[in-house]
Amino acid sequence: MTADTHFHTIIVGSGFGGSVSAYRLAAGGQGVCVLERGKAYPPQSFARRPHEMAANFWDPSRGLFGLFNVWSFKGIEALLSSGLGGGSLIYANVLLRKDEKWFVHDSPFDGGYENWPISRADLEPHYDAVETMMDAQRFPFGQPGYESPKTAAMQEAAGKLGLHWDLPPLAVSFSPTRNGDPVVAEAIPTPEYGNYHGKLRTTCRLCGECDVGCNYGSKNTLDHNYLSAAQHKGADIRPLSEVKRIEPRPGGGFTVHYLAHDLARAGQKTNTAKLPLVTLTCDRLVLAAGTIGTPYLVLRNHSNFPHISKALGTRFCGNGDLLTFLLNATRQDDGRPVPRLIDGSLGPVITSYMRMPDAVDGVDGGTGRGYYVEDAGYPILFDWMIETAKAPSLALRLLKFAWRRVCATIGHSPVSDLSAEIAHLIGNCALSSGSLPMLGMGRDIPDGVMKLRKGYLDINWTTKTSEEYFSRVRSTMEGIADALGAKFEDNLLWYLKRVITVHPLGGCPMGRNAGEGVVDQWGEVFNYPGLFIADGSVMPGPVGANPSLTIAAFADRMCTRILEGGPTAP
Repeated sequence: MTADTHFHTIIVGSGFGGSVSAYRLAAGGQGVCVLERGKAYPPQSFARRPHEMAANFWDPSRGLFGLFNVWSFKGIEALLSSGLGGGSLIYANVLLRKDEKWFVHDSPFDGGYENWPISRADLEPHYDAVETMMDAQRFPFGQPGYESPKTAAMQEAAGKLGLHWDLPPLAVSFSPTRNGDPVVAEAIPTPEYGNYHGKLRTTCRLCGECDVGCNYGSKNTLDHNYLSAAQHKGADIRPLSEVKRIEPRPGGGFTVHYLAHDLARAGQKTNTAKLPLVTLTCDRLVLAAGTIGTPYLVLRNHSNFPHISKALGTRFCGNGDLLTFLLNATRQDDGRPVPRLIDGSLGPVITSYMRMPDAVDGVDGGTGRGYYVEDAGYPILFDWMIETAKAPSLALRLLKFAWRRVCATIGHSPVSDLSAEIAHLIGNCALSSGSLPMLGMGRDIPDGVMKLRKGYLDINWTTKTSEEYFSRVRSTMEGIADALGAKFEDNLLWYLKRVITVHPLGGCPMGRNAGEGVVDQWGEVFNYPGLFIADGSVMPGPVGANPSLTIAAFADRMCTRILEGGPTAP
């Protein structure tokens, strides 16, 4: 085999598990190849214009090579990313650790529903390492220029409701240097390992565009740190490389077949099944294509891995994700309600969180499953869309403005300053300035099952078994809306008993043995030494908090084991 077709390790996917694995193994002297189906997104390449957004989805057979990949299953929709850096390109930057007591040990064989073979203590040093590499910083709330109304509103609501409130670590550069003073739009120095894109990055501009791709490089996405460092250490990183087939090699190792996408086919329908595949071999294979991608890949190649655990496809959940809205917030002024400024588009998408305790927390525990509620901002463009959507009100103001101009013209009015009239035409914008999405996540029940149906991925999951959990989350969100004098509104999918998740988990759960999980506590697949999985699919239940940091820490721990030459799974 030539050097460019055989590697010590091939990594499928470049999200939190794949990128961490790429850097750690390359830095450890391994020959590493990263295969990522999506394209690279340097600063200033993320879609903003309508025609760009229309093509900003992933479906190569339809000529689409964009960022977003939307899936729909029974009871749940999933929004994923396709690009170099995986989910870090569109996530909301939060790097919270899984609560220590939420590493539960409820065995599915004893009437429970999940068992974590690892603990918070096992992950603690790896949490530290990932936070350092991603230069985690907290939103500098209250400092000059960072007086965020939405953050203040969440803090006020938490105080009124007696809930724990805090600022989470974020993978965002508010300061150009570690522990420096925050400053808007300041150049970020290039680290010693360089930058994969070779483009200027600047500190956060507070524009709320984190979830649609940061065009300023202010987000510390994985392409700017782990993947850049991995390339510096010699890793071969191949975007637009979609893995289709995997199989064990006689005598050890694995063969990987991937489709090399060509952007010249953008906008053209293509029968991708008939396109030629590129073949590589490796001693070790790390699957990190995400909670949807990895189980789907393994299920499609199940005949090549007949001894894989029957737990394949089980323990799926949406990490308790629930999106709701508070609308038209008000405050009291001399005993009467007046519009309250929330300004959801100012700042990074998420700035703060409230944590509701769990029954397993002990003395300070709650009475059910725990969860988090976070503010969820949005790009400034959405403010204009919200205001223009108020058609009746806008139409009435336009008619009044036009009538006044007609009367002024007929009456030869000497008044030439129209500033006040135009301000009235725009209106008070109370809906856009006083509204805010809220994102809940926590310990829903991971009882979803993934399987193939006529060659397509199918997931059977419903809100029914987690109904009590979702009821508690909605109750807290209603309380937040009440505390801020706002109207509470569910998202439209909730009326259909459906949710949308950006944190799908499970499908290849870790377990204590092959009867309980697909992989062991180190991520190695039972019965297949050298085959590892390092993404959200290995979680045997919900993380509770935003899962990205836990996935990355799990991968970091896995790589430490590999580099130390630990024993392989039976």
